[in-house]
Amino acid sequence: MLDLNEVAAQKIAAEIGGIAIRCNVAEANSAEEAVKRARETHGPARFLVNCAGIGPAHRIVGRDGPMPLDAFRQVIEVNLIGSFNLMRLAAADMQGLPALDDGERGVIVSTASVAAYEGQIGQAAYAASKGGIVALTLPAAREFARTGIRVCTIAPGLFATPLLLGMPQNVQDGLAASVPFPARFGTPEEYAKLVLHIIDNAMLNGEVIRLDGALRMQPK
Repeated sequence: MLDLNEVAAQKIAAEIGGIAIRCNVAEANSAEEAVKRARETHGPARFLVNCAGIGPAHRIVGRDGPMPLDAFRQVIEVNLIGSFNLMRLAAADMQGLPALDDGERGVIVSTASVAAYEGQIGQAAYAASKGGIVALTLPAAREFARTGIRVCTIAPGLFATPLLLGMPQNVQDGLAASVPFPARFGTPEEYAKLVLHIIDNAMLNGEVIRLDGALRMQPK
């Protein structure tokens, strides 16, 4: 479990029998050191799941003027560059692993969002970062195909993450009701089930899968 919040990472790592390492996914040195420590503990990983992300809301031009460029840059660095950063490091390790019976060496799953397709007003940076992850999926899958590494992306809708659960209850209720069916937030367990299926199904490669209960985001 790699996270800036090492305490939270340790809690989850303890539940799954893993280790927690403090890591800023947007920084090369931080990610390289984290992957090195993980490798030294349990060997090179065959699976990478990119989940780190932030989503502060800013209009491109708001009441106080243009959106600060650094605010846009930060979202791109964490969401898009962070995903690429761990992808490059994990894939480099995976390529050196012995191939399994079907020639596979590893699986990389990144997290986009339905905002990549239906970004709302105030989500320009977030939508751009997630759209970049969508666009990264196929060229990465094509490049890594020769070494038996698959690459897929999940594009969730509204999920019960700390970001959403920190909103007022009336806001949460309104958002959940906007999902056609089931009319609720998705759960981490449902996301994990799809990750496990991607890992298990060797024909899933270079694909972006929406996980959204048929949600289509409105402009606002």
